[in-house]
Amino acid sequence: MKDFNSIEYKRSRNAYMAQCTVEYFVSLLVTDAFLAKLLSSIGISDMIIGIISSFITLAFVIQLMSIFLVKVKVSTKKLVIFFDTISIFFFMFLYVVPFIPIDKTQKTILIVVSIIAAYAGKYLIHSICFKWANSFVDPNHRAEYSAVKEMISLFSGMIFTLITGYIIDRYEDVGNLNGGFLFIAAFILILNISNFVCLCMIKKEEQMEDSTIPMREVLKNTISDKNFRNIIILTVLWDVARYFTVGFIGVFKTKDLMMSVLFVQVVNIIANFARMIISKPFGRYSDKHSFAKGFRMALCIAAIGFFINMFTTNKTWIFVVIYTILYNCSVAGTNQNSFNITYSYVDEKYITQAMAIKNCIGGIFGFAASLVAGSILDVIQKNGNQIFGIHIYAQQLFSGISFVITFVAIVFLKKVIEKQKVVIR
Repeated sequence: MKDFNSIEYKRSRNAYMAQCTVEYFVSLLVTDAFLAKLLSSIGISDMIIGIISSFITLAFVIQLMSIFLVKVKVSTKKLVIFFDTISIFFFMFLYVVPFIPIDKTQKTILIVVSIIAAYAGKYLIHSICFKWANSFVDPNHRAEYSAVKEMISLFSGMIFTLITGYIIDRYEDVGNLNGGFLFIAAFILILNISNFVCLCMIKKEEQMEDSTIPMREVLKNTISDKNFRNIIILTVLWDVARYFTVGFIGVFKTKDLMMSVLFVQVVNIIANFARMIISKPFGRYSDKHSFAKGFRMALCIAAIGFFINMFTTNKTWIFVVIYTILYNCSVAGTNQNSFNITYSYVDEKYITQAMAIKNCIGGIFGFAASLVAGSILDVIQKNGNQIFGIHIYAQQLFSGISFVITFVAIVFLKKVIEKQKVVIR
């Protein structure tokens, strides 16, 4: 019988909290303005930057392999430590690329390979790590534990991005941006070591669970089920909507709107603070009404954000700030409900496989959307940011498209998914 009050269990819970915070710091350094600044300095076009920024969606395909990975007779702890350490190493390598004496094309290839490898390692063991680390949390307090864990990451992340954003701006002001990249690379190395220590402090499970569920049975209870297929449709709509725009916002802020990295991080801090405040109310609303209704409310907030961002220009830059805040608030609802809504319509026996299938399909469509958006952006920029003689930024058009698709997802939730029978346990 598990003793959740034991020293080992308490240490494991605290170590997992710390590990999630460290991993969150790494993610902040390889997204948005930081990544856009790195890629722009190499000379990569805005189109490619947007596509590269969206590679995270394609990495979800790797989650399918976790279905087979759980059959391997290897310690869960060793497996997670190995792949997570390798993943962060590739994130660090991104900031080493500018110092390698090769041409732009070769650097671009290295960047692409590194990002794919980093996210592949991360998502290959994502669900496995989650199940292992959360096994030391009392089931009666898991919601509270998760909320506290996220709040710690968000709050410390605000301070972290403010400091790092200031440092990078100072390096750029003195004409030594590469020095800033070297600083980030060194810091990610320190974070990787910290991440390794945290994972080592989590109590070991002897070996991973040997799942013997036949694939035919898995497919019958997932893909063949109409209710689950509707969840996949919802996932595809949302992933297409957000990745048509989100991957191109970082470069829009720093290049077209001429925002400094520090200012972008200040905006992100405000947005994350808003997300932190709204997280628990979102959870309470979803618990009281349904995960589907909670998801719909989150999409309504996102839709408003996309609509406002349609009107962002150099003179109305405040709109992208409002968009950032609203989008982050919507994530407080979409993240938790996109996971929990699967539990509502799939038997818990097949939940790991269902999540992998859903995320894989959504990721493929999300990445395809970023490819289409990248091509459109390239055409618009080559035409002097004009469509039919009207001056417009591609990101304004993308926000309009995202707004329409998000609206369709809202209607689909209301008319179809909310009327489905929830699985009772």
